[in-house]
Amino acid sequence: MAAETRAFLEVRRRLQSALLVAGEPKGGDLPLEVCVRQSSLQVRSPEGCTNIQLPAEVRLAPSTCGGLQYVPGDGLHLRLQVCAEPCSQLISVFNQSPQAQEHYTFYCQSCGDVVIRDRRLLRVLPLPGANWAALVEEWCCHPDPFSHKSLLPGHGDCFIGDTFYLVNLRSQPWQDPKANSKVICKRCRVTLGETMSPETTKFYMTEIIIQPSERPFPVIPRSQFVQSVVAQRLGELASARSTFRFIIQDQDGKVYILLWLLNSDSLVIEALRSSRSVTKFPLLEEMWTADSTSAGNAVKVLYQPCTKCRNEKWPF
Repeated sequence: MAAETRAFLEVRRRLQSALLVAGEPKGGDLPLEVCVRQSSLQVRSPEGCTNIQLPAEVRLAPSTCGGLQYVPGDGLHLRLQVCAEPCSQLISVFNQSPQAQEHYTFYCQSCGDVVIRDRRLLRVLPLPGANWAALVEEWCCHPDPFSHKSLLPGHGDCFIGDTFYLVNLRSQPWQDPKANSKVICKRCRVTLGETMSPETTKFYMTEIIIQPSERPFPVIPRSQFVQSVVAQRLGELASARSTFRFIIQDQDGKVYILLWLLNSDSLVIEALRSSRSVTKFPLLEEMWTADSTSAGNAVKVLYQPCTKCRNEKWPF
């Protein structure tokens, strides 16, 4: 059976435009034939035929096709205008924004082991940025009223930071009283967070799933979950703080990756996989299963690794 041509469509909701990328056939066999309709796309090549069915909220304007370009090693690029409804939902696999006065269970995302069972959250509050204390002098004309004070949660509180949750766990019998010690999953031995004080624990967002207690644990592929959490946080932080530049670093402050957020309004649509012979783009691996929708919200980033020989001085 001939393999279908790799293809996906990136829709920019704010710009009402789209970019079709049809992967280069094996051996560079051309031509590629593209058929554009309002609700679908079809890409034909010597290898086979690929159909992209659009979701109901996206419609193409076939008469606006332009900017045709062939990129060696990548394939055919084609730009066109679309009519796409705005997206009001955050980029996430599921809604992981706990609400006050509700009961929640905390799970290890890697193995599903229960970390906190049926905890009622009395208050759910956002924390200020990591460097908020350094700006207090700019806000106050008198001595710092927050000096020597820590923003730690009380009983029933959950504080949400940039990449973590702070929870008061003084009622947990297994809680290690030592500060600055790691919190390890008892089943799979993954590091879930760290203790900040005898009563306060920091859980990393990429390691914990928070679900209402009446819902079962959602089984999500690891890479898909991490991508979703990072994408959601980039979009939220960019909107709240009007910045598009980020760094990924470890707990010791060592920087590994520089990130520039290019856009957060993309809808990526992949051809439905009708056979095992379809070759997927690495970017879209594990994003969808065979019985799921072929469309998903995404953010686009430019990244640069920081190594001993590259970007040591942060080219921001």
